[in-house]
Amino acid sequence: MGIFKKKHVNHPIFWENYASAFDRPLLEDLKKIRFVVLDTETTGFDYETDRMLSIGALAVTDNAIAAAESMEVFLNQYYYHSKNVAIHGILKKEQREVISELEAIQLLLAFLGNSVLVAHHAAFDLRMLNEALKRHGLPKLKNKVLDTATLYKKTLIRSPLLQRKEHYSLDDLADKFDISKKDRHTALGDAYITALAFIKILSRLQKKGVTTRKKLFK
Repeated sequence: MGIFKKKHVNHPIFWENYASAFDRPLLEDLKKIRFVVLDTETTGFDYETDRMLSIGALAVTDNAIAAAESMEVFLNQYYYHSKNVAIHGILKKEQREVISELEAIQLLLAFLGNSVLVAHHAAFDLRMLNEALKRHGLPKLKNKVLDTATLYKKTLIRSPLLQRKEHYSLDDLADKFDISKKDRHTALGDAYITALAFIKILSRLQKKGVTTRKKLFK
């Protein structure tokens, strides 16, 4: 037995409750999996100095949005870029109910459970969330993650006659699937657009025989 023992880390009960959800394995049938579609609005794009202003999320099960399962929170932050405020419209002095970053994390973890996380250009949102967890001494998110930008490419017909873009924006997907962009650039609004696009993408993939979790993540 080695001299050194791994130090036991005591995490808050809300993290332990979240982590314990992963004791239950994910189901294989896509129609039975709970997906959580998520979006964050931030003060900018620097992972170390910028912060989340709001988080929006909603659940998708059996190719449908679960109307009763959604969340949107606004975070109390003091770091703003004027150029970004013009995009997402979240003003420092705006009269909204705001909560702390830690409170937002607790609510999000309780909402997520062991669901599959879905986002458009997911790496950004995931990194922002993990940086927030790190600031509070918590591990990274444990959820499986899907990116609608990547998934959409899997639905396209491979043909030298069809030109494919390297990157597809959320606006691109909204246009291609005829989804309204009324609430674009709000966290819950973008999550809703992403969820509708995800359902369309999932339907196309299922017609191609992608009916299990393993095939979806392949």
